[in-house]
Amino acid sequence: MRVAANGRSALIVVDMQNDFCEGGALPVKGCSEIAPKIGELVRRFTNAGLRVYASRDWHPPNHMSFRERGGPWPPHCVKGTKGAEFHPATGLPGNAIIISKATEPDKEAYSAFDGTELHYLLSKAGIRRVFVVGVATDYCVRATVLDALALGYEAVVLVDLTRGVTEEGVEKALKEMLREGAVLATTDEVELP
Repeated sequence: MRVAANGRSALIVVDMQNDFCEGGALPVKGCSEIAPKIGELVRRFTNAGLRVYASRDWHPPNHMSFRERGGPWPPHCVKGTKGAEFHPATGLPGNAIIISKATEPDKEAYSAFDGTELHYLLSKAGIRRVFVVGVATDYCVRATVLDALALGYEAVVLVDLTRGVTEEGVEKALKEMLREGAVLATTDEVELP
């Protein structure tokens, strides 16, 4: 199968931050492995003149998702910290559009669309198809893809450039995204202009 990208397509890199990679506060196994491959895809999209968006958790130090506040996670991706920075191997260009989410202490946001201007920016740019990569397949990638589909975008999940928290969670998330209309593909199936 081949999936074409054109001027109405964009790449969304989900949460490729140091804290979600090995050695970080909330590591997803395989995050560091896919970072340079995502970096190569970012270069391909950029060289083809296509837009690149990158979401990030940008938490205040007292975010509700942290265990100290009754949430399920250890403190991670606190704004302005090394852990919140993008993994350097992703090679995000200076013109990448950064989408910060979960920025308020009392509001959770797994999706890159939740409480952000991403939908507005994509609509304004005439984007209709999004290619989604990053972590974690069973959390923020899933939520972003499901919101993209609900908002009327075509969503292509590049499964070789996503990693998840648990195998069972990944399998369940992929089935759900597929059922809702996402296309599951690999990087070598993407045709760029």
